[in-house]
Amino acid sequence: MQAIPHNRNTTSREMGMVILALLPGLVALSWIFGPGVWLHIAIMVPAALLAESAILLLRGRSPFTALKDLSALLTALLLAAALPPLLPWWMAVLGVLFAIILAKQLYGGLGQNPFNPAMVGYVILLISFPLEMTRWLPPTGLDGTTLSMGQSLQIILGNSDLLTLDALTSATPLDTMRTQISQGHTIQEGLLQLDSGLLAGAGWEWINLAFLAGGLLLLLRGTISWQIPLSMILALTLTALLFNIIDPAQFNTPLYHLLSGGIMLGAFFIATDPVTASTTPLGRIWFGAGIGVLVYIIRTWGGYPDAVAFSVLLMNMFAPLIDYFTQPSIYGAVKQKPSARSKQP
Repeated sequence: MQAIPHNRNTTSREMGMVILALLPGLVALSWIFGPGVWLHIAIMVPAALLAESAILLLRGRSPFTALKDLSALLTALLLAAALPPLLPWWMAVLGVLFAIILAKQLYGGLGQNPFNPAMVGYVILLISFPLEMTRWLPPTGLDGTTLSMGQSLQIILGNSDLLTLDALTSATPLDTMRTQISQGHTIQEGLLQLDSGLLAGAGWEWINLAFLAGGLLLLLRGTISWQIPLSMILALTLTALLFNIIDPAQFNTPLYHLLSGGIMLGAFFIATDPVTASTTPLGRIWFGAGIGVLVYIIRTWGGYPDAVAFSVLLMNMFAPLIDYFTQPSIYGAVKQKPSARSKQP
C-alpha cells in the first residue's frame, strides 16, 4: 500500500484540499435535500475526533499530532455526504465510530487500513438498518421549499411529533427505477413513476455535477491522479452503453447511471483514497475500471440500488494483488528464475 507522507503538514494540506473540494457537493446536497447534511456533520465530526483521540490515547500515542492530519475530519465528512439527510443521530454516530475505530484504528491508524473507513461505516449501517438508510427526502429544494433547520433537527434527534417521517421520505430514483424494472416495466414506464429531472434523478444530477466540479479541482491541483476517476467513469459508461444498445427498454442510459446516486463522490473522493486504492499507474486504471463495472453489475442485478460503497470495498480487497501484477519494470533489471534451493521449504 502507498505510504502516507511522514510530514504531517503535507498530509494536512492534502486532506484540507480534499475537504475544500467537497464543499460544492455538500452545498448542493443541502440545497436539494435540506440542512440535514450539516446537522449530521455537526454531530459526526466531534464523534470522529473524540473516537480517534480515545484510541490514540489507549495506544499510548499523543492524539494532538495525529489529529492534525485531518483524516478523521475527512472521514466524517465523506460519510455524512453519503447518508440520508434525516437519518437518526445515533445511527450517524454509530457509523462514524465504526469507520474510525473498526476500519481505521484497529488496523494501526492512518496508512495501515486496507478498506476505506467511510465506506465501511456506510456499509455496516446499510446492512444493519436498510429501511432507514434508503429513506431520502424528495428533492424539495428544486421548488424552493425545504425543511427548516429546526424541523430537520427534530427528526434527526427523534422528536418528530410535528412531522410524519414516512410521509416526507421516498425512495431514490435508482431504487424506484430498479423496483419498476424488477416488476416487468420498461424504462419509459419506470420514468413515469418519478420526476426524472433533466438527465437522471431529479436533483441528483446537480449533486453529481457539484462533486464533479470539486473532483476536477483536485485533479488540477494534483491532489489525486486521473487514472482512477477516469477509468471508473469510462468503465461504467461503456458497460451501461453496451447493455442500453442491446435492450434500451430494460437497461438505462449511461448518463442516467453517471448522474444518479453517488458516482462522482465515489470516483473523485472515495475510490482515490491513496491508502486503500491501487498505487501503480496501470494498477489504478484496473482498480477504477473494476469499480465502474461492479457498480453497474450490482445496480442492475444486485440487491442494492447504488452500489458504490460495495464496489469500492470489493476492489480494496484486490488492490494489493493488482499492485503486485502491475509493478513497472525497472530499466536494466534482469529477471532471474528462482533457484532450486529457493523452492525448497
